[in-house]
Formats: sequence, C-alpha cells, structure tokens
Amino acid sequence: MSKIVVGLSGGVDSSVAAATLHNQGHEVMGLTLWLMKGKGQCCSEGMTDAAQLCDDLGIAYSVVDSREVFEKYIVNYLVEGYSRGVTPLPCSQCNSTVKFGPMLEYAVNEMGADYIATGHYARITHNLETGRYELRRAVDRNKDQSYFLYDLSQTHLAASRFPLGEKTKPETRRIAASLGLHTADKPESQDLCLVEQHGSMKTFLDKFLAPKPGDIVDTNGQVLGQHEGIHHYTIGQRRGLGIAAPNPLYVVSLDVGRNQVVVGERDSVTAPGCMVHRVNWVSVARPEVPISVEVQVRYRSQGVKATVIPTNSVDGTSRVKIIFDEPQFGVTPGQAAVWYDNKGRVLGGGIIEPTCSDNTDFTAS
Repeated sequence: MSKIVVGLSGGVDSSVAAATLHNQGHEVMGLTLWLMKGKGQCCSEGMTDAAQLCDDLGIAYSVVDSREVFEKYIVNYLVEGYSRGVTPLPCSQCNSTVKFGPMLEYAVNEMGADYIATGHYARITHNLETGRYELRRAVDRNKDQSYFLYDLSQTHLAASRFPLGEKTKPETRRIAASLGLHTADKPESQDLCLVEQHGSMKTFLDKFLAPKPGDIVDTNGQVLGQHEGIHHYTIGQRRGLGIAAPNPLYVVSLDVGRNQVVVGERDSVTAPGCMVHRVNWVSVARPEVPISVEVQVRYRSQGVKATVIPTNSVDGTSRVKIIFDEPQFGVTPGQAAVWYDNKGRVLGGGIIEPTCSDNTDFTAS
C-alpha cells in the first residue's frame, strides 16, 4: 500500500476521497493549503471541518500557509487580467501553480508521501504504448472537472490520484453518509472560492481596481449608456448593462484604449474560431497536423466539434488556432479552451486570446 497525502478543503468530496483511500488500507495524511482568510471552503471553516475529518479517521493532518503564493499567482493574475479587458480563469491557474505543484513538493519532501490525492471528479490512466499519463473526463459528466485540470503536467498526473473519478456526486454523498462523515450533508461550495469569500467577483475586484467611468456604445460607436469600469463586464454578458433597447443586447468586446464597453445583438457575439496560447498538451504529444476534437470554451458549456491547428508562437509557448464547425456564442478572452477526443481524453488546453487584429482566417481549409 502507498503513503498518500490528500488535499482537504473541508467539503464532502475531499472527505470521501480521504476516507476511501484510508479504507483501502493506504497510509493517508490530510493536508490543507491555507489560501486566504475568511469564510469559505479554503479558509477557517474548511480547515475546521478538515481537521475534524482527520481526527475521526485517526490520520495526521497538516496546514501549509500558502497565502503569499495564492496572492502572487491568483489574486494578481485576476486583477491584472480584468484591468486589461479579459476575464481570467483562476481555477486552472490555481491547480497548476498553487495546488498540485506546491502540494506535491511538500507531500514528497516534508511528509514522505508517494502520491497526492484530491476530491476532483476526473480520471487518470496510463498509456503503456506512449508512456504518457492521460487525463480523462469523470464518469459523472455533470460534475466533471477535467476542464480545470488541463494545465497539469505529466509529473503532476503521475503522482496524483482522483478517487472520485468513477463515482457520481449522489454516490459520493451516500458513501459519506454510510461512513458517518460529518461533511455528508455539507452544501456545495461556489465554483470560485474568491466569490464565496467576497460575495461576488465585482466586490472582490472593487478592492483592487478603482472606478473608471466610461461609455457603453453599440457596434457603430453610438453611446447608449455609462459604466463604472470595464472590469465589471465580460464577453456575452446580457444582464446588468443598465441600458434600454428594443432587442436584447450583449457585451461584444471591451475596448481598454477607449475605456468602452461595446454591445450588440446576439449575432455579433458569435465567433467562427479563436486563437489559444499558453497551450499544454496533456494526454498526447503536440501534433504536427490539424486534429478534429470536441472543445469546451467554458466550464458549464457542452463540448462542440472543432478543428485544432498547431501554430508557431512568438513568445516561445505553444499556440493553436481553433476553428469551430459552427460559430460559437460568447467566446471569452482569458477563459480556457480545452479539447477532448471522442473517448473523453483531455488532449490539450490553453487560454483564449483577445479578438485578433491580424485578420486571422477562421474558415475551414
């Protein structure tokens, strides 16, 4: 049996992951990364529940103060991104730079662990032919979190275990109840811990970015209203615009130079494709030819058919062009595009770039 450090948030998922591995006979230890102060799964309430779980299971428990790392790689990342008119995705960034990397290093070097484990809904397999570890969707498609894990390295995957990958959420809760875990009925947490702590992303951003009023304009440049800062808006947004129009209007783009929020009807918010940078090829090596995939451009969206074309990058990082089979609504710069094969393998993923100004051709060739 192995020595496994389980990352504990204090929620039911990580609790069941720890209890499952413990009941399988592994030497399990709990570890929580202290990311910020206040209410929420990553903070004092979560640590209390995690400590109680470890006491109930009779396993060791540790807390690592990761607040400076979290502020450097996540808080600053978010503030910088919103200030230049994109909508950053913090979760995948957090997984690769704050959680899995530092947690694995601490678990191995300080706790003598063989593996780390979390309560994520995803699966890892090992391809003997290629020698690569492959990231796959969870059995529970409604809870699948592989989208947030696309940026993990082969080192991360080789040393990680996801005990809930084959389970559904209802099964997880039933297991928690059958084991008498005190987190069995704990409510679901927010997708974003920062939102859970601050109440909304707007409230969080207002702590760091001063109001900067400007115009809300249509695609012809006509002024329709006023805004208090472009960081309060995201591509595809419809609610909260504060303007009246005969037809529904959506945010089409954010013009940082002019400090304008550009709005238009739904058709003007569809895109035939997008450029993606900071690409991580997860389960396969970087291909040399275009590949047909199923791509997700946001966590809660369904995968859509597309072609991924590897391209050269000016900054040395991997880059691709994605051409959708059908134009997609609300493709948002700063969010992740993650592509899969028809067997649910995560082939790769990266960050959607702002709307191209270089006349990029997104027609199928």
